[in-house]
Amino acid sequence: MSTEKKKKFIIDVTYLALILVLSYLLLQYALPLLLPFVLAFLIAYVLRRPIRFLSRVLHAPKGLVAVLLVVLTYGTIGLLLALAGIRITATITSLVQQIPSLYSAYILPELTDFFAWLEELLAKLDPSLMSALQELQSQLLNMLWQLVSSLSVVLVGGVSIATSFATSLPGFLIRLLLMVISTFFIAVDYQKIVRFCLGCLQGSTRNLVLQVKAYVVGTLFVCIRSYALIMSITFVELSVGLTLIGVNRAILVALLIAIFDILPVLGTGGIMIPWVILSALGGDLPHAFALLVLYVIITVIRNIIEPRIVGAQIGLHPVLTLMSMFVGNHLFGIVGLFGLPILLSLLRYLNDNGTISLFPASALGRADTETSR
Repeated sequence: MSTEKKKKFIIDVTYLALILVLSYLLLQYALPLLLPFVLAFLIAYVLRRPIRFLSRVLHAPKGLVAVLLVVLTYGTIGLLLALAGIRITATITSLVQQIPSLYSAYILPELTDFFAWLEELLAKLDPSLMSALQELQSQLLNMLWQLVSSLSVVLVGGVSIATSFATSLPGFLIRLLLMVISTFFIAVDYQKIVRFCLGCLQGSTRNLVLQVKAYVVGTLFVCIRSYALIMSITFVELSVGLTLIGVNRAILVALLIAIFDILPVLGTGGIMIPWVILSALGGDLPHAFALLVLYVIITVIRNIIEPRIVGAQIGLHPVLTLMSMFVGNHLFGIVGLFGLPILLSLLRYLNDNGTISLFPASALGRADTETSR
């Protein structure tokens, strides 16, 4: 390797390390502080074309259209979140209230019949064990009843969580107010703000920023398309599985679970696991086992296809996609889950274009199927 190539390699590696360090510091420290303004800018960016279109069609001032669209957007988001919160709270409360009655109606009779059968068996084999069995039965039933009764502690914990949320509510409302006000100002003067920011950059830096912006926006839409495909596959799996199990309105239930599956933290398990537990508590063990098998199948298939589909769409190898999603989620949560694969895809794109030179062209890309054969 010549001296010039060594210098270029060192510069490129330093450049990459600087990008990674700055990205980490930005996501870890700066983003929480600037999050209201970042979200405001993103919402204004999404609304810029509808604002321009309605202003031209209605012959109305762009500022007025921007204000109305921002109000409509936040109003719709707030209404949907409120309805979802009310529904989730009512469902959880109803389930918690039903558990003691389910215990008394299903679990207790089954346990009583089991111990009665066991008493008859032991009476024939060894009557001296009867007293020990009766004591064990009493202890087990008392333990289960205490477990069911302790659900009130969970409700008390929910009250403490609500109290903690109420304590942090003023800070949340301040951030929300800042975001709404910022969205108004940015939406009205979006073009002016963008022109000012670009005007502060030099020619090559400006071209790089525009290039990065175009690629990142395109990649985000590609990621949305990828997860829409994953959600569709999950919906088909759930529809077939729930229909075979015999669940009422299987298609509708599958659709709701597939939509819930988008959430990275909860996912399908957020609905399927409680469903399995409630079915088992209700005494319907075959139904609970069938739901558990369906959940395991869906989880395994998702873990296989997700890195492949997302990696194929953004041009990364499935292993690299899976690793970046895991590391990103561990370091930055939901933002890192999506952000780190996009960052690696951006580095691959800039490297292939010759903007930077860190590794051989397409080294981060998809596996060469011909070579693998």
